[in-house]
Amino acid sequence: MTSERPRLRLGFLTHVQGRDDDFARTYRNAQELFTVADELGFDIGWVAQHHVPLGGGGLSSPWTFLAHAAARTTRIRLGTAVTVLPLEDPVRLAEDIATVDTLSGGRVEIGVGSGSSDLEYAAFGRDVAGKRELTSRNLDVLRQALAGREVGAPGFRIQPRPGDFTDRVWQGVFSAQGAAYAAEHGSNLLLNRAAYGFDARTDEVQRPWADAFLATWDAPRRPRVGLSRFVFPAEDRRTALRHIGDDVHRAALRMAEHGAFPAGLDADEALRRFHCFYGHPEEIVAELRREKVLPVATDLIAQFNPAVPDHDATVRALELIATEVAPALGWTPAHRTEPASASASASASASAGV
Repeated sequence: MTSERPRLRLGFLTHVQGRDDDFARTYRNAQELFTVADELGFDIGWVAQHHVPLGGGGLSSPWTFLAHAAARTTRIRLGTAVTVLPLEDPVRLAEDIATVDTLSGGRVEIGVGSGSSDLEYAAFGRDVAGKRELTSRNLDVLRQALAGREVGAPGFRIQPRPGDFTDRVWQGVFSAQGAAYAAEHGSNLLLNRAAYGFDARTDEVQRPWADAFLATWDAPRRPRVGLSRFVFPAEDRRTALRHIGDDVHRAALRMAEHGAFPAGLDADEALRRFHCFYGHPEEIVAELRREKVLPVATDLIAQFNPAVPDHDATVRALELIATEVAPALGWTPAHRTEPASASASASASASAGV
């Protein structure tokens, strides 16, 4: 395996949220992000699975959503960050993944995790106390099914016949031990946008996790480290804060109610706790160059959650990430159509009330 660092891949992650409970509009807008990102040359588009509704949306059925995104795009890869694996039948999930992969021409990436909602576990009749064991067991079955092996009963294999998923399975982790476990089992690493329950900066907390993953890795293929970060570029910091500041503060106060963040934190501390990069693209680039995990990451995954910017501002932020932020960090698009197409697409959507 060569020591040369692989090309940085650029992704975006949407939690599929809007400002109200108009799911149809929220889902259409999220689909539009995939077409815009495809035109801009993003490598991967990710969605997060939430069975309990978020404010203004939330996505319970990610593979149905990604099947539709596959039909609207031509090149961008499609993934989940994450599918809540303990709440899934792994054989049934493998069938959905293989179907979307076939329809998309082999563009699927599957990220899994254990989730954190007691209510979700109760709704599915699962014991949240056993989520780690459920995750491990279901991941083993999922891997076997996606490898085309017999699962469930002698002679049974999923259809359609899966492609090669050897390097397309990711695990979201929240500790060095979890990172080492992912490496031992040949999963790529997904790191969350924020580290909860720590006072130190997120990158200072997560860098040892990434190091543990890389130190443990012994598979013949190159390991991948996906770094999810809140990245919201705008004309300046004031404009960015107008779109994201209140949402991030409210989210941090909600997190504080559950003990993930300290009580009574102000807006600036909320932005720090969520490890937010915001403002003019040059400011964001300078801050990201000081990021302690980015030097070992193979995939930078930008997201705006817990903020819910309006659709036009979201599209504009994706454009700035692809044209100004990521290229300054060494990213080059594998493919990009005319840059104006993204703005034109957004304008058309706005005219249609999407």
